[in-house]
Amino acid sequence: MNTHLRNTIVAALVALAPVTALSQSYPAKPIEMVIHTNPGGGQDVFGRLFTEISAREKLLPQPFSIANRTGGSGAVASTFIKSKRGDPYYLLSTSTTIVMALAIRPDLGLGLDIYTPLALYGFDLQSVTVPIDSKFKTFKELVDAAKREPNTLITGIASATGTARLLLYQLEKVAGIQLKHVSFKSGSDAMVAVMGNHVHLTTENVSEVLGAVEAKKLRILAVPAQQRLPGLPDVPTLRELGYNIHVGGGRGFSMPAGVPKEAAAVMEAALARAHKSPLWKEYSSKNMYEDTYMGSAEFSQYLTKTMPMITEFMDAVTKTQ
Repeated sequence: MNTHLRNTIVAALVALAPVTALSQSYPAKPIEMVIHTNPGGGQDVFGRLFTEISAREKLLPQPFSIANRTGGSGAVASTFIKSKRGDPYYLLSTSTTIVMALAIRPDLGLGLDIYTPLALYGFDLQSVTVPIDSKFKTFKELVDAAKREPNTLITGIASATGTARLLLYQLEKVAGIQLKHVSFKSGSDAMVAVMGNHVHLTTENVSEVLGAVEAKKLRILAVPAQQRLPGLPDVPTLRELGYNIHVGGGRGFSMPAGVPKEAAAVMEAALARAHKSPLWKEYSSKNMYEDTYMGSAEFSQYLTKTMPMITEFMDAVTKTQ
């Protein structure tokens, strides 16, 4: 073997050595799960669920610690993730709505390029929900009333820029109606307002209203899902009613940008295995999630593809505030 060829082979082996060592040793210490909501919030429960699955099924050789880095509608957590660029020992419990809403604000510097998206588990879908004694028994009746009397039906929502408001925006645009909205401190507060007939409807998450629906205090008229939810077989989708609308909070996981590819691959594999676990399937079914798994590449493409729609929505609603 000539000297040049030998040196080339040695150099290649040296270059591969750190890669092999990293993939075998990662993770070598506990990983911090970063969550932008307070303990007990939907994104918090979701993030903690993965850490529980990982521990039960021994998906990774190291445990997770939980850090609820709240504030700024997710900006505090995302700013922290940005500061950890290249560090694979941080995992963000990712709300797609939050990261895209932050990304369109140039003043924050929190674009999609600060993340390494790893996996999307599914969508916590919105709903069109009315009191059980509402005069509106179908979604068509509600739309017809909104067309007859624009700006008379009042919707209770948790945030003027959240996914419930996004569904309102899409409904107004596609159905050609105008609805008023009132913002409450939380989705549960909006739900209580609907039950008390203080507002006509809410577009908060299915998981938020489900308990009251089961208690026969609320009725879901339609869901913005790809297909009917198995747990709500009698509730039509907006798409089958003629409105091409799909709205829900996507829940997934991301690492900081610039992490070693080998570490990202290890974590993505663990996330894929956790998604197949009975514990996730039980949680997803109980909360009426639209269970739609996306790996790293597909998740990244989804965020990029959806950004223009979110930008249009945010521009429209912030101009009217």
